[in-house]
Amino acid sequence: MRLLAFSDVHRDKRQAARLAEKAADADAVIAAGDFASVHRGLDEVIDMLVVIETPTVLVPGNNETDDALREACRGWKAATVLHGESAEVDGVPFFGLGGGIPTTPWPWSFDLTEEEAARKLDACPRECVLVVHSPPKGHVDGGSRSLGSESILRTIEERRPRVVVCGHIHECAGEESAVDGIRVLNAGPEGVFVDLD
Repeated sequence: MRLLAFSDVHRDKRQAARLAEKAADADAVIAAGDFASVHRGLDEVIDMLVVIETPTVLVPGNNETDDALREACRGWKAATVLHGESAEVDGVPFFGLGGGIPTTPWPWSFDLTEEEAARKLDACPRECVLVVHSPPKGHVDGGSRSLGSESILRTIEERRPRVVVCGHIHECAGEESAVDGIRVLNAGPEGVFVDLD
């Protein structure tokens, strides 16, 4: 399975249109959150992506809520919004969790505490494709600032997903890391192809 993964488009309609074109070369698309900016511009970006007919898994970022993303994607037949849930694409399980984890300092941000995230991550199946907006602690999460999530890191160690796609930390966009040999990719807005073995 060939995946097209991206995150953090932040109201960039031109980039969203470019990603929609790239999607024709993928078997599935992963969109790891932050389509809007401070809850503005979500519908306009989704309008650029809705032409994608390839199965597309989306999670909310911290700039839009899960409810707002589900509403924006209503009627987009190829889209599946996940936030603490799983779905299958061509027999491959995907699990998604959005939001800023741990909580950010911004009052407008859609966040989860580590405890809230851990409860939702309990449903994550083994050997899935894990799609999270926030990165795991210590991996593609801001270097010395280490802004990632401990609960996501524990889930990767315990459930051993086939690959992890995240975003959220802009300065790490396009960077990769590994947790016990498991590939962790901060996808970024340019989009990157990932081949599943």
